[in-house]
Amino acid sequence: MAIDLQDLVRPGHTVVVTQECQKGVIGPTPALPQLAGIARKQMIPNAARLVHAARAAGITVVHCVAARRADGKGSNHNARLFQGMLKTPVPLLPGSEAVEVIDEIGVDERDLVLTRLHGLGPMGGTELDAVCRNLGATTIVGVGVSVNVGMLDFAMDAVNAGYQMVVPRDAVAGIPEEYAEAVLDNTLSLIATLPTTDEVVACWSSVRGR
Repeated sequence: MAIDLQDLVRPGHTVVVTQECQKGVIGPTPALPQLAGIARKQMIPNAARLVHAARAAGITVVHCVAARRADGKGSNHNARLFQGMLKTPVPLLPGSEAVEVIDEIGVDERDLVLTRLHGLGPMGGTELDAVCRNLGATTIVGVGVSVNVGMLDFAMDAVNAGYQMVVPRDAVAGIPEEYAEAVLDNTLSLIATLPTTDEVVACWSSVRGR
């Protein structure tokens, strides 16, 4: 049965979640410059446009950022990804500029910001699931990085928790770009709805116009 995108992302039951759209990951001085470079092409402008449209439609935006204490307490050490992040010149210290949401997206007074010390994605073992349920959400529109790990983990956790997951395919990024497209086409397409940013924004614009 075909999914009606308009109904799927209706403001009354939808929340927008940004995943690691933070200055220390994809900002001007990122820990992952290659990923940041790819994100600047279309992910950042599209995610920003989508977030602004969500706010205008009365949809809550939740920003999920990753941080790591200088002593590493509470953070993972059990994967090569975490070990690699220890070598980057931009530590994601709690309270630092590196964990702030990028300026293009910004943080509105109506938004929520959740910081995690552990995990591959924003939902496993964090407050995000409870926050979304308290907001009455059954659909999550997720944007951010990376398709390789964070967004993939996010989508699977959201589906396992019973949410409808919507991933605007031009508002996410991964390395290399061809691999990210393959993950979208061959994995995420099986568990999430993958519209364009234009399609989602059009749904919210029509709601505002009523």
